[in-house]
Amino acid sequence: MSKIEHNLDELAPIGPLTDWLDAYVPELGKGPLKTAILSGGTSNVVLTLNRGEHAMVLRRPPAVPPPGAEKGVLREARILTALNQTEVPHPHCFGVCDDPEVIGGRFYVMEKVNGWAPNLRDEKIHNEPPFDRMPYIYGIPFAIVDGLVKLANVDHEAIGLGDYGKPGKFLERQVDRWVGQLKSYPEKYAGYEARSFEGFAETEEWLRAQVPATETTGIIHGDVGTPNMMFHHGPPPRLAAMIDWELSTIGDPMIDIGWFTGGMRDEDDPGKEFPTALQDPNLFPTKQELARYYCAGTGRDFRDFEYISVLAKFKSGCLLEYKVAAAEAGHLPKDVGRFFARIAENCFRETAAQVRRLK
Repeated sequence: MSKIEHNLDELAPIGPLTDWLDAYVPELGKGPLKTAILSGGTSNVVLTLNRGEHAMVLRRPPAVPPPGAEKGVLREARILTALNQTEVPHPHCFGVCDDPEVIGGRFYVMEKVNGWAPNLRDEKIHNEPPFDRMPYIYGIPFAIVDGLVKLANVDHEAIGLGDYGKPGKFLERQVDRWVGQLKSYPEKYAGYEARSFEGFAETEEWLRAQVPATETTGIIHGDVGTPNMMFHHGPPPRLAAMIDWELSTIGDPMIDIGWFTGGMRDEDDPGKEFPTALQDPNLFPTKQELARYYCAGTGRDFRDFEYISVLAKFKSGCLLEYKVAAAEAGHLPKDVGRFFARIAENCFRETAAQVRRLK
């Protein structure tokens, strides 16, 4: 028995899984169950399920799950199930199993979305043709914002997600959260020493002093980027599903558009260079274009976006520094660490420049 067959049998024992599917996911059919590993990582494994008609996808932690992995699977299943009641593009969730005895871990079964997803390789994002060139590539961000608008307009309490996060003072809590995470890296990653960043202190001070007085509350995806989106085949660009909801929560949903547009062209800084851009920014709209489009669909004030934009890039710098720390600890290649070191440094320099323009 090969290693992958052994792993597959361990992750999805056919007999118990078939019985569970018969009881809870009749939509998959009644034929003999065939499984295959679609993707796998340290936090979760994705398997395809097929009983002769159409395929579905099972998501579960690995056989030896890291801390919190099973809780994360159930949390993601919860939001996908809730979104079944909405028009938000997402993989339909057909069933959830919170009994680890069935196949050796908690899991859920969702739709296998018919579409394509951009992929990251060689430090660049690559799209399926013809979406890798004009005029189609220009519409990709607008298609994503269409999905974010639908998500922002969902009444999270009405679909049962009132206790999914910690509403109230969300934006105020963000600075403490990301500063705290940045400060935790020397302890978590042996060999990494905390770095000082140009523009960090100036940005932190401004964010703490300028927290908006009023707060909008809704669902946040938490990791909006083209690799976490699936699109329908064939032009024009149309969003088929937003995937990877592991970082979703309740708070100000505009943070998603701030995060997504962080590496895009800025109308207030037209000479800006993008030395570490994952895609050619000249083929995308400006961040202001997308923000205005988002505000038109959600009724938000564009002035809210200015604060959110700074906060999102500040968060990005704090978060991505963990890649640098992991590389210093030997968990990632040194060249990966150097790549993300430049991104983190640029984040804080750019937020400080943006703050100065807003003063």
